[in-house]
Amino acid sequence: MFPFRRRRQAAKIDALYGAIVAQARRPAFYADYGVADTVAGRFDMVVLHAVLVLRRLRAAPEGFGGLGQEVFDAFCRDMDGNLREMGVGDLAVPRQMREFGEAFYGRAAAYDRALAADDEGELIATLGRNVFAGADRGDAARLAAYVREAERRLAGDEGWLATGPAPFPDPGAIAPAAAPRAAAC
Repeated sequence: MFPFRRRRQAAKIDALYGAIVAQARRPAFYADYGVADTVAGRFDMVVLHAVLVLRRLRAAPEGFGGLGQEVFDAFCRDMDGNLREMGVGDLAVPRQMREFGEAFYGRAAAYDRALAADDEGELIATLGRNVFAGADRGDAARLAAYVREAERRLAGDEGWLATGPAPFPDPGAIAPAAAPRAAAC
């Protein structure tokens, strides 16, 4: 094993996962989009951004194969550390981590289906169920527009795959979805 190669890869993973978390913490998601500014809301935003990056890594050229697993491992280490910081006891951490893993994989599968669908309504509904817990608050249509723009940017340039920081869009720059017009009588 070459220790210098491992450190370069670790720096790339740190930059990539750091970009995921930094983007998920952007205030616009909580102030403008209506995502709950809670532990659960922040978890959902980290998962959403991680899924977008992992989808892109799956489609990346050869040579980036193990990167997705390493990003997921960084996610797991982060969640474990957060649980311990919040005071969750050592005996409860494995159960919580299993629940996080199930939530991650469930959301990832739902987002993959919705992003592959031609119907934008499916993505909006999926985001509504997962990020907004089905509540009539938040702007799932605007978040869907953001997700599509993020996906477009991640696919547009492969340079970031080698360096780490993902080119996420500014969530504040995504226009709110137009309100449905009432039918004229």
